[in-house]
Amino acid sequence: MNNLYSNVVHFRPSERQQKLRRWKSYFVKLALGCATILVVTPLFLVLYFLAKEGASSLTVDFFTQLPKPSGEIGGGMANAIVGSITLLALASSIGIPLGILGGVYLAEYGNETVNYWIRLCADILNGVPSIVWGMVVYAILVIPFKAFSAYAGGLALGLIMIPLIMRTTEEVILLVPQSYREAGLALGIARWKIISSIVLRTALKGIVTGVLVAIARVSGETAPLIFTAFGNSFWNHSLAQPIAALPLQIYTYAISPYEDLHHQAWAGALVLMLLILGINIIVRFISRNKSTT
Repeated sequence: MNNLYSNVVHFRPSERQQKLRRWKSYFVKLALGCATILVVTPLFLVLYFLAKEGASSLTVDFFTQLPKPSGEIGGGMANAIVGSITLLALASSIGIPLGILGGVYLAEYGNETVNYWIRLCADILNGVPSIVWGMVVYAILVIPFKAFSAYAGGLALGLIMIPLIMRTTEEVILLVPQSYREAGLALGIARWKIISSIVLRTALKGIVTGVLVAIARVSGETAPLIFTAFGNSFWNHSLAQPIAALPLQIYTYAISPYEDLHHQAWAGALVLMLLILGINIIVRFISRNKSTT
């Protein structure tokens, strides 16, 4: 023991080595701080320019009035705001149930080979450009019925949501301890009831987090809506007709030659950014509560 202790003392770093290590630590911390600033700066620049260019147009009329004819000053995006909410509701009614059920199947049922190919397809679909989804729905729904509609826009956004929610749900369910399932089986509870009453309830916060992330993901999509919802300048009275949406209205105003419409496009982009930012804050709040329970 004495020899071992003497060896440890003998190989203790010298003062010069300790100083060198401290400088290395300071350098790494500085590099990480600079990297963090580089990552966060674009976000603050986006928020700054959106607030600078669009805040002045965020009036009561912006949230309550319809768009004015081209060349006239004023108007708002009330129909686009309501249209975006409608499309997100339609997309959620499609993407959330199918995504959660798919995640439950991957985590609780199936076999290794089948699940492998389902996961692979889901991962590939997560990387498919959104415009491709719009073209697919255009081919299978818009062309046969010869009409753009809210249904087509909701379907396109819902299809984008499905693989993301499915993979998130699977990962969260797999984190539920196996002992929970075994305890339910020992009590004679049916397997489907164990999944619905125990497993899904335990994983509920994680599933909700995945759903909110998927909603934030599709809320700013423009390309698939060009092929499906198409947009309009009036209130939508039927889901079988074209419907306005914030991303579409922003795109239309941004390419117009009128300065007033450009300001409204900035205001619409600011509202959309705040919506996505709010959803992400909710996700962080839920995730924090999940980690502390």
